[in-house]
Amino acid sequence: MRVRIRQPTAIELYAAMQSALLIAALTVVGLTSTLADWRPVWAVVMLGALAIAGPAFAIRLGHLRLDGSFITLVLAMVVLGPAPASVIGLLTVIFDGLRTRKPWLPWLTDLVTYTVFPLAGGLLARALLGHQLHVGSAPHLHGFDVALVVAAVYGATNLLNFALIAVHYRVTNGRGLLFQTRTVLGPLLPSEAAMALLTALLTTAYVELRDGGGVLVGLVVVLAVFIAIVRALARSEDRADQLAARSSQLAQLQIGVLGTLVETLSMRDPATARHGAAVARLARALARELSLPEHEQDLAATAGLLHDIGKFALPDRILSARELSDEELAVVRRHSQDGARLVGRLDGYGPVAEVILYHHERVDGTGYPAGLIGREIPVLSRIIAVCETYDTLTARDSYRTAVTPVEAFSELRRVAGRQLDADLVDRLIVMVQRNPAAFTVDVMTGSEGELEFARLARAMAQP
Repeated sequence: MRVRIRQPTAIELYAAMQSALLIAALTVVGLTSTLADWRPVWAVVMLGALAIAGPAFAIRLGHLRLDGSFITLVLAMVVLGPAPASVIGLLTVIFDGLRTRKPWLPWLTDLVTYTVFPLAGGLLARALLGHQLHVGSAPHLHGFDVALVVAAVYGATNLLNFALIAVHYRVTNGRGLLFQTRTVLGPLLPSEAAMALLTALLTTAYVELRDGGGVLVGLVVVLAVFIAIVRALARSEDRADQLAARSSQLAQLQIGVLGTLVETLSMRDPATARHGAAVARLARALARELSLPEHEQDLAATAGLLHDIGKFALPDRILSARELSDEELAVVRRHSQDGARLVGRLDGYGPVAEVILYHHERVDGTGYPAGLIGREIPVLSRIIAVCETYDTLTARDSYRTAVTPVEAFSELRRVAGRQLDADLVDRLIVMVQRNPAAFTVDVMTGSEGELEFARLARAMAQP
């Protein structure tokens, strides 16, 4: 009969390792403790009381709980030694666990953490300073030396504390260590640096002055400052999260609004909607041909999709007309301004609105609405002008008879330098001739532009 032995789970292995680490740390505490470490007794009692009271004023930032007991423990590491600091840390966690009825595994992790990092910090301080620091007991040490050591101990033990807690969350919740470093430790570094400086100054005062009790009263003030700083940081993070959520909601709303306008225009005038999708494809390709940055390629495509959105306000009789009166032509010419005004009211769409506004300008200055000349016209507006002219010439649903690409090239060259940017005309012709299959009317017709619309609109709608 085969007996199957159950393999321990990752949590069970982690708990066993934590227990072993706690026993090892307590053994080192016992071996390194001396009677002198526990003097003066009033310092041990005061630091212990401050550390134990710290969790009652804790602040939660994400899954990390912060309180002022850490500063107290750093003082204990330096002025008392590793053994008292570890015992104070252990008692702090025991009382806090009983008060909050913390689950056994997080409590075990805290017991290990608050025993190990004070022990390590105390041993580091003793190695650097040579002995414990009592009130007025180290006249040979300069204040700067003490402050430097305390800052180093603060930083090292802070990282060790974070690492021990981060490993717990990696094992129990699968949160990556790099992710925790970026989202938890990173935002706290400025406030922790300030607290390290204050702790160093307090310790220096404790060593050099005769009034150790007064210095510990100052510690209470430092703890209050610490709590105020981190609480403000936590509130700031909450406000940032709320703002990000509202911005995301606004972006989704704007996508819905623009999507509805595009869909409505498509139902009223399918040719205009198809034309927008085709111009978007051409504009992106031409912007890429010019080696423009990717965000400008996206901007060109978005403006291409929406460049005729101002026609949404035109009467049906004008949209479907093959010939227009002068009065009707004047109404049509307002579509670039109407479209820019409509799109520009949405957060993040200012650059798109500018491209739309000037896409009917001519390089010779006879265009509308502003009569800009040459490079006064934004480059993306000039790109849209070339692309929409090419599509209008070659499309079967255009208001004019469709021509072949070769005939369209001839027409583009004819108006280059007067209506269109000559360099952009040449680049478009080279691009289409290099890969004609990618820019046929059939390929550019359909829903491809609309399928990409949501991604483009979301990118433009970022705060």
